[in-house]
Amino acid sequence: MSPRTGRPKSDNPKSTQLAVRLDEETLEKLDKVAEVYSETRVQTLRRGIEKLYSELENK
Repeated sequence: MSPRTGRPKSDNPKSTQLAVRLDEETLEKLDKVAEVYSETRVQTLRRGIEKLYSELENK
């Protein structure tokens, strides 16, 4: 029997989906930041959450 094909399992699967409504100005800011850091919108949002969370831990 041949080995399984397909995408390998992720170490940290992202199973929760979140929908967010943004105004045009906020979306433009998100896109600009993502462009500057050469990342996706989602990566930018995750990085922002991590940054804010680390600031909470430092208080």
